[in-house]
Amino acid sequence: MPQPPAFVSWFRQSSPYIHAHRRRTFVIFFGGNAVGEPEFDNLIHDFALLRSLGVRLVLVHGIRQQIDERLAERGDTPKFHHHLRITDATTLQYVKQAAGLVRVEIEALLSMGVSGSPMAGAKIRVASGNFVTARPLGVLDGIDYCYTGKVRRIDNEAIHQQLDQHNVVLISPIGYSPSGEVFNLAAEEVATEVAIALQADKLILLTEQDCLSPDEQRPLPQLTTTQAEELLETHPDFPATLARSLRAAVQSCRQGVQRAHLINRHVDGALLLELFTRDGVGTLVSSTAFETIRPAALDDIAGIMELIKPLEAEGVLVKRSREKLEMRIGDYIVIERDGLIIGCTAFHAMDDGNSAEIACLAVHPDYRRGARGNSLLEYLSAKAKTEAVKRLFVRSTQTVHWFVERGFSPCELGDLPDAMRDGYNYRRNSKLLVKDIV
Repeated sequence: MPQPPAFVSWFRQSSPYIHAHRRRTFVIFFGGNAVGEPEFDNLIHDFALLRSLGVRLVLVHGIRQQIDERLAERGDTPKFHHHLRITDATTLQYVKQAAGLVRVEIEALLSMGVSGSPMAGAKIRVASGNFVTARPLGVLDGIDYCYTGKVRRIDNEAIHQQLDQHNVVLISPIGYSPSGEVFNLAAEEVATEVAIALQADKLILLTEQDCLSPDEQRPLPQLTTTQAEELLETHPDFPATLARSLRAAVQSCRQGVQRAHLINRHVDGALLLELFTRDGVGTLVSSTAFETIRPAALDDIAGIMELIKPLEAEGVLVKRSREKLEMRIGDYIVIERDGLIIGCTAFHAMDDGNSAEIACLAVHPDYRRGARGNSLLEYLSAKAKTEAVKRLFVRSTQTVHWFVERGFSPCELGDLPDAMRDGYNYRRNSKLLVKDIV
């Protein structure tokens, strides 16, 4: 258990995410092999916690392992083509059995309320139903998939009605045709189509392993949809199960889902760590970059002030009032990471039209090893070229070497533009540097 100060700090840091996730719709997919494992209880507890925090929760489970077990018990061999099961009439019976068993098992776990357990007082109501209309997949490459189907339509209105009544919606990977037939569906496809139909805020795919860079075997904390597609195209040997989840993430984000997450379910508490900490533990997929450098807006002032306040207290930066920031907000550039301002700087153009001052360059302590200061400086250099600025000036008391290492040279007070020279604070005795833009 964390010490009280650590717990308080963590709880405070998670509060923005608690507020942000309330009344949001999350679709969570997990495979059938997760059900029945000892750690599945913890996952159920985390689902219950999300529900108690006001998240509108849709759970989509798989049943592949349960079907294979029934086939093995009867001496039958599973048949697949392109990672899709060929569902004949006999296998369809196993599909129905597996879906019913897994659904009942999950409903029972979500219904727990034993005093002293994490589920105490949860009182979760679970709604299941014929929310998925399907059609037969048909014959592909000369292979008849029989009762393997494809999602035709999601009854999003019925699902929303259940969510509006504060129910957790549980969906099995089976679909029904208007003629009354039952089809076996790919669970990842069901989860993706449900998320798209609901225009969910998040699609969360619980995977069997971490999503790692194929070349360096390091975690991939975030990917745009374009980067994810390039990764799959250039690495055909990417693990098949992860590739399916990554394709599902890309498809959902391309069709209106705000964000998708790939999370290793074997990491205890990974779901909570991904959703309620700044950096998470999984892989975030989104249509736009998770972290961006952009011009600041008035809404960013509070974030900028929080970022620079410790540096002002240490004397690294000159103190700036809120009013001064508001007046010159158009000069500021920020790095935004998931709604948090983690870096900023200012570009003050001089009246001579040929020079500008770099000011207020700051990066959050937790992110100073990611070359974000360099990124801000590169952004300002590009801005200077665009605006035909020939010289960039800096006043610094404690970061002189950092600027020198990046091409700045010492200069004299007389070299400064008039506005900078007139505003020079002799008490701070700042060092002066300049860089020519070519």
